Amino acid sequence: QVQLAESGGGLVQAGGSLRLSCAASGLYFSWYNMGWFRQAPGKEREFVAAITWGGGTYYADSVKGRFTTSRDNVKNTAYLQMDSLKPEDTAVYYCAAVIKGASYLYADKNKYTYWGQGTQVTVSS
Repeated sequence: QVQLAESGGGLVQAGGSLRLSCAASGLYFSWYNMGWFRQAPGKEREFVAAITWGGGTYYADSVKGRFTTSRDNVKNTAYLQMDSLKPEDTAVYYCAAVIKGASYLYADKNKYTYWGQGTQVTVSS
């Protein structure tokens, strides 16, 4: 049974920082690309960041320079470090996983097989 569990969300003031964790189980973590997406009320789920099985990273323009994703293959955990947070970052954040392959499109939510239940991030102005 594959499970992804996000944690680390909460309420933070604009300019503050937060680190999200995504703990994976039931899969061979080292073979999986990990993505981060977010969804604000009334909006579509959008790509935030991704880290491939090989450690390559990708970021949405809106978070580039502020967010950093990483992974610890020993702990089977992916991370999203969020700095310089803005009110527009407020959303439910989800981690997602898909096994490595040639068809991987890091920003395409439809390419991911597994999803966590999400963690709320609220940034106050």
